[in-house]
Amino acid sequence: MQRLGNTLDNQANFSETDEEEALDLIAYWRVIQRRKWGILGLAVFLTLLVTVVVFMMTPIYSSTVTLLVEQNKAKLLSIDEIYSGVSSDQSHYQTQVELLQSNALMEGVVDRLKLTAHPLFDPRVQHSMVKDLLASMGMGAAVVTELEIRKHVVDALADMVSVEGSKKSQLIKISVSSSDAQLAANIANAIADVYIESDMEARFKRTQKATDWMNSHLTSLKAKLEQSERALQVYREQHNLIDTKDLSLSGAAGQLEVMLKSLVEARMARAQAKSNLDQVSRAKGNEVSMPVVQRNPLVANLMGTVSEQERKVSELSNRYGVQHPKLIQAQAELKQAKRNLQNQVDDVVNGLEREYEVARANESALAGAVAETKQGIQGTNRKEFELTTLERDVKSNRDLYDMFMGRLKETSTAGDLQSVVARVVDPATVSDLPIKPKKRMIVMLAFVLSLMLGVAVAFLLEHLDNSVRSAEDAERKIGLPMLAAVPMVELAAGQSAGLHYRDAPKSLFAESIKTIRTGILLSGIDHPKKTLVVTSSIPGEGKSTVAINLALAHAQTKRVLLIDADMRRPSIAKVLGLDNTHPGLSMLVLGMETLENCVYKIEGSTLEVLTAGSIPPNPLELILSEKFKDLLVRLGEVYDTIVIDSPPVQLVSDAVVLGSMATGVVFVLKADATPFQLARRAIRTLQRGGASIFGIVLDQANFKNEEYYGGYGGYGKYNYHAYYGEDAEKADQAVKKA
Repeated sequence: MQRLGNTLDNQANFSETDEEEALDLIAYWRVIQRRKWGILGLAVFLTLLVTVVVFMMTPIYSSTVTLLVEQNKAKLLSIDEIYSGVSSDQSHYQTQVELLQSNALMEGVVDRLKLTAHPLFDPRVQHSMVKDLLASMGMGAAVVTELEIRKHVVDALADMVSVEGSKKSQLIKISVSSSDAQLAANIANAIADVYIESDMEARFKRTQKATDWMNSHLTSLKAKLEQSERALQVYREQHNLIDTKDLSLSGAAGQLEVMLKSLVEARMARAQAKSNLDQVSRAKGNEVSMPVVQRNPLVANLMGTVSEQERKVSELSNRYGVQHPKLIQAQAELKQAKRNLQNQVDDVVNGLEREYEVARANESALAGAVAETKQGIQGTNRKEFELTTLERDVKSNRDLYDMFMGRLKETSTAGDLQSVVARVVDPATVSDLPIKPKKRMIVMLAFVLSLMLGVAVAFLLEHLDNSVRSAEDAERKIGLPMLAAVPMVELAAGQSAGLHYRDAPKSLFAESIKTIRTGILLSGIDHPKKTLVVTSSIPGEGKSTVAINLALAHAQTKRVLLIDADMRRPSIAKVLGLDNTHPGLSMLVLGMETLENCVYKIEGSTLEVLTAGSIPPNPLELILSEKFKDLLVRLGEVYDTIVIDSPPVQLVSDAVVLGSMATGVVFVLKADATPFQLARRAIRTLQRGGASIFGIVLDQANFKNEEYYGGYGGYGKYNYHAYYGEDAEKADQAVKKA
């Protein structure tokens, strides 16, 4: 149960919070609705003012040129650069963006387009109100130098130019804004051209400087090359070197090879000759049996001849006797053959000895030649080493010279001018539409902002406004309930607001008076007979009109007396068209006249009116007298309801005294006029005097404002009976019966 109770309390709190928020929103809307014409008027005025200013503004045109920044790409790219297509080195791209905004580039554009003489840039031809005023006063401007003019133009041009780079591409957009559309396009294209040409010129200067440097170094390289070549040639001439190292060494090597081969052969021949000679020496006396001797052809023939003669002698010995001539001749021929064989063998042995000596001499000669050749080759190697050193110097100097010469020719002819820093992708064109002022957007924005300003001013005025506007406003600011809001009435000629309840019983005004009557009846339900005091803070708030019409409303069901107790400035007699000289309240209190002679009856109503009559010298003493109190008691016995129109509270104390004597007080406020602080002080004064306040009546309210109906606008278009029909008639009958 406790949890259920907490839940219900929370729901109640939520509903109250939602209701408060809704009321706040409705209150805000009422503020806007009440001051809508002022807000709209301010918005229209400011919008028209902005429109005039906007259409007086000089239109600004913009032209944009798009550049593609070229970059010398490396031969080898990383895999990220290949797949992404964007160079990882953004410093070059960012540098170009900064260069496009440099003063040097702007000066180049100024010189190219001669902007120092252009009317839009030249400060000498630009006019302003200050300059014209100074000129009219005879105070001309100071003389401006060319340098100051140039700086002024460069700064003005820099303010017109904006450079926008892209983070994902190599594109750069250069935008120029100017009041001259053609000039904007020309400047944009000129910036691109000057930028590209200045980069080419800078590269050309770098190339020229490199060329000069290489030329200066090429002279020294050429001198070194010539010096090394001369040293090489002198060395060759000194050492009779004609061929190069390879050719010289190839002849000596071949000769040494042949000589070494011959030396080997000579050594073999000497060894063979030595061997043959040793064989013959060991076979001393039997040389003919040695194969080396037998290989001699003459020895072989002679050995055959000896063998043949021996065979012949042997045959003849067997045939003839010892003394036979043929045998003797044959023996002689055999001896001669042996003698010839021995002689030939001796010749062969001598020949072997000579052959050995010749082979040994040949070997010795070849060995000496080989040694001499080796010494010559070693000398040649030493010379070739020095020659190689000289040739290496010549080759290195020639290579260096050739490299510098090639680079010089390449730099002189082409250099780095083969590629430009950027190229124009989209040239700037003349724009037909200005980029600013965007008149339609500015006017619309001005209207919206002025509406917002109007709303803000409305809320500020609402915050500063200390008047009371509605029942909700009255309850919040004063702390008392409001009986009703009485609308403003439009009266025809000759009509009086004091009798409007009688003259227009079905109007919204009459309905408001009936609402006040009902509120009073419900407030004092225990007092069938009531004495009502109608008062206000200050004069002019409509208390007399409310008092008369409230008395008319009560007079429909009861016997009512309306008393004009404002004896300083009485107004009821004037409003009702009565005679001011007729006896009234002052005479009745003093006992100088009877009630019948002092009371008027209003035509068309049962209402009776007691005017102020003659104005006494001190009205407060008259009201404070016992006679006045006795009079009220007697009148209370005669009438069911007494309505007293009292003076304003802030002027005199009459209302405080009357309020303490009455059943209750009806306090009247003029809508949108009476400061709530003043009304609150007046009510506190009444309460301190002992008065009981029935409620507040908000007079002269603008019922066209839906604030008075809690958001139900248009209520004032309907009269009472037309809107409520038969129910209204029944309500009137119920009130009369009560």
